[in-house]
Amino acid sequence: MTKDTKKKAAIGAAATIGSAAIAAALLYAGKRFKKKADENGLTGTIPSVEPPETD
Repeated sequence: MTKDTKKKAAIGAAATIGSAAIAAALLYAGKRFKKKADENGLTGTIPSVEPPETD
């Protein structure tokens, strides 16, 4: 391998590792925020102020 080829391979490896790290961080953050929202009761439907229609 030449110096140029090694340099390109190193840059490619660093980019791949960096991309995987970012993806993992986003997945972790998404799960964490969802869990926090569930604990605080922030998920589900928004309650309506109008009385429900009955027959």
